[in-house]
Amino acid sequence: MTVHRLPVAPVTGQRRLIAGLIGTNAAAYLGAAVPLNLLLVTHLTAIAGVEATSVFSLVAGIGGVAGLLANPLGGRLSDRTTVRFGRRRSWILGTGLGAAVLLMAMGWTTAVWQVVVGWAVIMVLIGAQQAANAGLAADQVAPERRGTASGVVAFVALAGPVVGFALVSAVPTAPLLQWAMVAALGAAGVIMTVLLVRDPQHRPPIDEPRLSLAIMLRSYWVSPRRHPAFAWAWAVRFMITAAWACNSYLAFLFTQRFAVAAEAVPGMIFLITLIGIACVAVTAWLTGWLSDRIRRQKPFVFVGGLVLAVGLVVVALAPGIPAVFLGAAVMSLGYGAFLATDFALCLRMLPDPESAGKDFAVLNIAAILPIAVVPFAAPALLSVGGFATLFGGLAVLAAAGAVSILRVPDIGQEGQPGYAAMIR
Repeated sequence: MTVHRLPVAPVTGQRRLIAGLIGTNAAAYLGAAVPLNLLLVTHLTAIAGVEATSVFSLVAGIGGVAGLLANPLGGRLSDRTTVRFGRRRSWILGTGLGAAVLLMAMGWTTAVWQVVVGWAVIMVLIGAQQAANAGLAADQVAPERRGTASGVVAFVALAGPVVGFALVSAVPTAPLLQWAMVAALGAAGVIMTVLLVRDPQHRPPIDEPRLSLAIMLRSYWVSPRRHPAFAWAWAVRFMITAAWACNSYLAFLFTQRFAVAAEAVPGMIFLITLIGIACVAVTAWLTGWLSDRIRRQKPFVFVGGLVLAVGLVVVALAPGIPAVFLGAAVMSLGYGAFLATDFALCLRMLPDPESAGKDFAVLNIAAILPIAVVPFAAPALLSVGGFATLFGGLAVLAAAGAVSILRVPDIGQEGQPGYAAMIR
């Protein structure tokens, strides 16, 4: 029987650690969000013309599946890495720089198949990087600072991409430069992290089994029967993140429902993202700090999911562009409240400190899978009732996620009747 050791005591000062988490998470989020919300849309419009919407769904869907498959494997390999540079830092640096190189190359693609392959590999690298990011947080964030760290990660989830949107919007007629800017920002973020964070060489348990194909395949699974609280947290994260995936269709909403000219879309996406950043800044920082103070996490996830659902309904029924901006702002308030405590709550659900990277990567599947599922489901929803059906259906999903959090034990509720069991 393997003896589960306690997590390694933090070896990086908490301020330096949180700054490091900002760098690598910003790199991962902007590397995925800026292309998905803008660069891929404009690039595929130039390549595929009127077929751009369906082609985008194909590219985003395949990329989402690739990232999904890479995330748990990256987490497992990160857990098992024993190099002197550190098991988390090594993967953050290698995958982050690799993604930056491929992002720069994406501007040179001229065929749909090239975009499909290139984006899939980028998502593999970003997926492995996110697994290492989560492992780093699980290893070193002090329990009493998890709410604050969760709020920081939530803020970076939108604040990172906004820097990219600002830069690429400044050069709308230079697509190659746009891709290069995103790549440079990603590379800078991961370099900042490896310079700030200390990550001592990992010493695995003496009786740890050798890595095998069976162990690698088990990277994708945490038994919901043995760990029901973990399973409920996974379901909540999946449903609310799937609802938030609607952002990838805002550009199409502007061009197809409201006939916005293609050259005006980047500026509108930047503005709506900037508004979202302001809203997330309010909810993420406040709820993350408040969560640490009152020692509660569930209320913020519950309210956040419901507010996100309200914002989606506003967008679904929007009679004009101002209503879309209002709905997007409400969505951001809700999603910020959710993100600010979801990360801390998920850290508490991890079954085994020795496999924190792998286990959190399974939770990350819930955040990555919607990137694949929503693009594949969106064409069917759009064909049934247009954007109203798409955004309205995602609102129902957000509300279901909010209600599902009631099954997860809050701090101090572990083991009480009525809540899913936390088994370690």
